Amino acid sequence: MKLKLDPTELMRVFLFKKFNMAEEKKGFILYTDVLHTVEKLTDEQAGKLFKHILKYVSDLNPECKDLITEIAFEPIKQSLKRDLLKWGDKKQKRSEAGKIGANKRWQNIANDSKRIKPIANIADNVNVNVNVKDIYKSFAHLSITNDEVKKLLVNYSSNQISDILNDIENYKGNTKYKSLYLTAVKWLQKNEPTSEGISPEEIKARKYGLIK
Repeated sequence: MKLKLDPTELMRVFLFKKFNMAEEKKGFILYTDVLHTVEKLTDEQAGKLFKHILKYVSDLNPECKDLITEIAFEPIKQSLKRDLLKWGDKKQKRSEAGKIGANKRWQNIANDSKRIKPIANIADNVNVNVNVKDIYKSFAHLSITNDEVKKLLVNYSSNQISDILNDIENYKGNTKYKSLYLTAVKWLQKNEPTSEGISPEEIKARKYGLIK
């Protein structure tokens, strides 16, 4: 039966087999409780022990040439192993947390419509700003461009056009119109003088007794 190990356990197995310092780990902890052992050594023996420690943590795989160094180094070696395992566990957890955090950030960006909307709004505003320059007048769902007004100016005065546009705007039934330009043309034609030379406005004024 094959055993399945999670990434953390695989890291532990790897470190136990390696029995040395990781390449990415540039430092180590030497605990002060080794002082009791070191004090029993001569300066020469203590120097050999210190050199052996440095070679070990530098992955030089040193060999103990004397029994004193081997005995003194053994508890230090076990302490370094424990610290290496702790460091490996922390590194693994940080790596997994970093991946999870990165995935969440990308997911939030993809799903967050609030970040996408302003970009779309900016594009819309640019188009609107460009088009608004060509609009002579607009209200509700209707608008008329400067070019369309120029066409009207061929046959009508600016006052006539302005008045008719205001009348259309104030007309409650203007929601049924689809083109302000075509509506203005029809209304202006209706307001043209009759064959008798009397305009519709004058007819209305006479009807209400405003003029004779």
